[in-house]
Amino acid sequence: MECTVRWHEGMSFVAETGSGHLVCMDGAPEAGGRNLAPRPMELLLAGTGGCTAFDIVLILKRGRHEVSGCEVKLQAERAVKLSAEKYCSASLMLGKTAAISHSFEVVEI
Repeated sequence: MECTVRWHEGMSFVAETGSGHLVCMDGAPEAGGRNLAPRPMELLLAGTGGCTAFDIVLILKRGRHEVSGCEVKLQAERAVKLSAEKYCSASLMLGKTAAISHSFEVVEI
């Protein structure tokens, strides 16, 4: 995987991922930003949630379970156990430097 982050102006940055996608980031006004895009740490949190949701849906589908929805809510450190401890490389990487706790609830429909 690779990514190039370029300074745009003020405290705005544009990341270009190895798959060719662009992601904008900006800082808070008190830090010189213009609040035009998510903060870098918000994107890290979003990426962790996306990784967790991806793992959960993939694991359930591989187990031939019918999946009707998946929602991951994060508050800086929340994730689902199996993803956080085994599959999600973002959670595993963060776990080396940050305390991560997790909880989950399965809702039958």
